[in-house]
Amino acid sequence: METIYGMVPGGARPLYLLAPIFLLLVGGLGFLAWTAYGSQRARFVLSDAGIAFRGDVYGRRVPWSAVRAAEARMVDLAREPALRPRSRRVGTAVPGYAAGWFRLANGERALLYLTDRQRALYIPTDAGYALLLSPAAPERMLEEVRRRAGGR
Repeated sequence: METIYGMVPGGARPLYLLAPIFLLLVGGLGFLAWTAYGSQRARFVLSDAGIAFRGDVYGRRVPWSAVRAAEARMVDLAREPALRPRSRRVGTAVPGYAAGWFRLANGERALLYLTDRQRALYIPTDAGYALLLSPAAPERMLEEVRRRAGGR
């Protein structure tokens, strides 16, 4: 024969302690989902206002007045180790995808949207950082950046 005794309920206090942990987990998962979505849907929009980055957490617009298009070029990071991302400041770095703010091996700050390290587009700016991008058509985008920025 068994005799069962219940426990006195602990009250709601343990739930209040778990709520912040739960919120952090949900927020972290939401951030990861947004990043995963952005890694598949990120795009670069060239307009009269400048270059806009859409589809990821680190989206922004860089005005043409800040773009140094004359120095922009295609790069292969295997051949230019000085431009390789060295350390992440605020960003996402998973195999095959890097986005956000990084420090390059040469010490320069850079905003990355990088998936292809062999055919990347390097665009320096006057805003204190460079752009390191992986557009689907890098040659065509480089040509348009130079045309829109007016040869700066």
